[in-house]
Amino acid sequence: MTTFDAPLSEVDPEVAAAVADELTRQQSTLEMIASENFAPVGVLEAQGSVLTNKYAEGYPGRRYYGGCEHVDVVEQLAIDRAKALFGAEHANVQPHSGAQANAAAMFAVLKPGDTILGLDLAHGGHLTHGMKINFSGKLYNVVAYHVDKETGIVDLAEIERLAVEHRPKLIIAGWSAYPRQLDFAEFRRIADLVDARLMVDMAHFAGLVAAGLHPSPVPHADIVTTTTHKTLGGPRGGLILSREELAKKINSAVFPGQQGGPLEHVIAAKAVALKIAASEEFKERQQRTLEGSRIIAARLSQADCAAAGVRVLTGGTDVHLVLVDLVQSTLDGQQAEDRLHEVGITVNRNAVPFDPRPPMVTSGLRIGTPALATRGFGADDFAEVADIIAEALKPGFDDAVRSKLRDRVETLAAKHPLYAGLSR
Repeated sequence: MTTFDAPLSEVDPEVAAAVADELTRQQSTLEMIASENFAPVGVLEAQGSVLTNKYAEGYPGRRYYGGCEHVDVVEQLAIDRAKALFGAEHANVQPHSGAQANAAAMFAVLKPGDTILGLDLAHGGHLTHGMKINFSGKLYNVVAYHVDKETGIVDLAEIERLAVEHRPKLIIAGWSAYPRQLDFAEFRRIADLVDARLMVDMAHFAGLVAAGLHPSPVPHADIVTTTTHKTLGGPRGGLILSREELAKKINSAVFPGQQGGPLEHVIAAKAVALKIAASEEFKERQQRTLEGSRIIAARLSQADCAAAGVRVLTGGTDVHLVLVDLVQSTLDGQQAEDRLHEVGITVNRNAVPFDPRPPMVTSGLRIGTPALATRGFGADDFAEVADIIAEALKPGFDDAVRSKLRDRVETLAAKHPLYAGLSR
């Protein structure tokens, strides 16, 4: 047998061992990073298919390569399903990531030096919304808006004031770490007031929108971007929705503006994920995602957590994540992330607004529920994991506490097997 036909375990045992170890990690721990999820087996199968072999520069029916008749079918399915799921006039499913979707969307409607108005990274925005060393901060003149210091809520009055003062060409609504819904109609009003385009980055909450559990930005925005892997639970990738009048500009901005050949194996996986997202099963999962985040927010708002210096930003959540403020805790964000890792819970440290600590340390945690909802967690399970988190963040954590909490995590993981059909 040649290496062409041999399995991974024989061709590259080192890589095979790392993949197997990662499978075990995912199966035996609780994944609570808000931007992560578990792709269904059908999605994994599509992404690992022979479509990875095919170059297909261009768009369905208009390719620069021959032999694209089957990938055309796949990509058109993804386009049609994205448009139907979100009620959009146009969809481009080729962006390799959410960041590239944002880059292409901006490229379609902006020129270098134009002014953009986006949420400050330290207040919950994304790198691509104007961070100074990101492409968005280097190519465009960035004006940042913020959350209110007392409430933690996006300050719409400040957005209007800054928009009138700076006359941006593009206003960006959306976030990477913010636990509340945004008023898209009000963003639209402000954009119209200064003759700006409105782009909404719904990467984090797209699955909730698809399930009808979060207001849709599509009726209000000129352009909507998203990833396909967070609450949507598909492959790692991006897509762009827009009004029909921008379709040609969007397509040209993606190819040839930002990318060459599309990843048709990933687009096939996107098509599968979009089909699943239109199902009742998916909607029920999103309901449990929201229920879980609210249960966690409620538990971490109780008196014992407050006594430990643990505070839930904005007092709760409307979405799939909870932001935890540790400014008054004996733990910083890095220490809290490490402690939860010790008991088998994976989260990420996260800056909180007006954070006194540096970005690599932070004073907060971002805790998400999508992956556990995908795994089958219900209200009782989320109540148990919320209590484990609360106990782990208290003073007095020692080897005995660690062992007991780890046992509780392992019980939850065993109760909800993951990828039972996949083997090491």
